[in-house]
Amino acid sequence: MSIQESGEMYLESILVLSKKSPNVRAIDLGEYMGFSKPSVSRALGLLKSGGFVTVTEQGFISLTNDGKAIAEKIYERHTKLTGYLELIGVDKEIASKDACKIEHVISDESFEAIKRQVEILTAK
Repeated sequence: MSIQESGEMYLESILVLSKKSPNVRAIDLGEYMGFSKPSVSRALGLLKSGGFVTVTEQGFISLTNDGKAIAEKIYERHTKLTGYLELIGVDKEIASKDACKIEHVISDESFEAIKRQVEILTAK
């Protein structure tokens, strides 16, 4: 289940948008991510051929089980890392931007350690 960072970002964005509305379209994804229609179309084609998304005839995008697993993993990393950075005093906007970069490269081991640390810090 290997996918590039940009693919992870698309999957995470589809997940976030699907929490707001069950009907996610390419135009919604482009607006949310700030990407052009051709860029979104190309990415969706790759994600579709990789088995990470499906697109209906009406243009609605859904995550497959594999796509959803990756999206949820990245989304959890994003939210936990953002929270951790804020907890240690980083500005909310900067924390979110930095978490977006870190979430794609951090090892599972390091991420789990940060999660444990956040639980300890927030339990007090």
